[in-house]
Amino acid sequence: MTARFRREKRDPLARAVERHVPPGLRSRAMRAMSARAGQGHFALQRCLECRAVTYPPRDICPHCWSELAWEDQARGAVVLSETTIRVTTDLYFRDHLPWRMGKVALDAGPVALAHLHAGLKAGDRAEMKLVLDKGGNAALFAAPAAGDPAMPADVQGREFVVPVKDRTVLVSDGRNAVGRALVEALTAAGAGCVVAGLPPPARPADAKGEQFPAPMVRSVPLDLTDSRSVSECFARLGGPLDIVVNTARFVRPGGISRSANLIDQKKAFDIGALGFSRLAQAAAPLLVRRPCGAFVDILSVHGLAPDAGFAGLSASEAARYSLLQSFRHEMRAAGVRVSAIFAGPTDDEDHQSVPLPKVAPARLAGELIKLLEAGQEQRCVGDFAVDAMDRWLDDPALYSREKNV
Repeated sequence: MTARFRREKRDPLARAVERHVPPGLRSRAMRAMSARAGQGHFALQRCLECRAVTYPPRDICPHCWSELAWEDQARGAVVLSETTIRVTTDLYFRDHLPWRMGKVALDAGPVALAHLHAGLKAGDRAEMKLVLDKGGNAALFAAPAAGDPAMPADVQGREFVVPVKDRTVLVSDGRNAVGRALVEALTAAGAGCVVAGLPPPARPADAKGEQFPAPMVRSVPLDLTDSRSVSECFARLGGPLDIVVNTARFVRPGGISRSANLIDQKKAFDIGALGFSRLAQAAAPLLVRRPCGAFVDILSVHGLAPDAGFAGLSASEAARYSLLQSFRHEMRAAGVRVSAIFAGPTDDEDHQSVPLPKVAPARLAGELIKLLEAGQEQRCVGDFAVDAMDRWLDDPALYSREKNV
């Protein structure tokens, strides 16, 4: 059965609805909180002298004027009071009124103003989430403590996450192991339609796995090295597009002076870096029209620091990560979430010679669903990736040296 896209009835003469984003003017300390929120941390500032936790973010401790440091804190809180905003001059919130806010006493110490889940009232216990709004800014969201009934189910909660249920998703490479696992995970998560891009098969055996049994999955030719193929793929969609997941990559071992292969290195850049740009340019006009548009790229941790045994892959992934961050900056003004998943070696034929540990494609797919439904900008999957990110953030120069010892 062929998957059918959702058709939306529109007046061809009516003006498109403008999608505003929340106010973006923030202090440097607030931007530091946003960076941590994008990685899934619930981090607040603690004074290094008096040890008091403070909120909102500040440059110095409000109690003793000492230096502040970021630390992960307990997520519990008690709702002290709540109110409903019905009138505002801000364009974004005016489109989403009424809007519930509440004053909460955090278990970490401070009393804060937070966005409130519809199921909470004064006196209730709450679980605090540090989330990102449509403009990429950190915000406190209070959810029910006795098991959050999924933020996407809450009217306000949907503004901070990317729901998968009933959405149309494009997977750029549905032929490789990660892409196929992702198609299955999206189908299980309730996606309305999944479009699986199929690059030209490198060998006849690759063409055997082009059919997907689920009725909501549709296969389309998509070669990220060919601008015409990318344009034709998006012309075939014929319906709304909510989420794009880039799973395309070209993994081959080889260094610069030893076991070097310029053809492989060129293809790694053509698929990883330039292919990313072709896909992002084609997807951007469709994503900006959606209320919860998102673009997710699956990256190798080799993009953080080079691996001498995978020189071409490391260089292309570093370029790809740089392009992704530029694309994220451009899409914030349109309210489109641009996220990255960092993974170590995956358990597939591209990493046959790499020793354990490896990440199973099914686990990587499951973590991607969690990233979308949590509204994160970045997530590391697997012990290898988590360790690499921690060491890189601690000392990039040292990590680059130790990685190739």
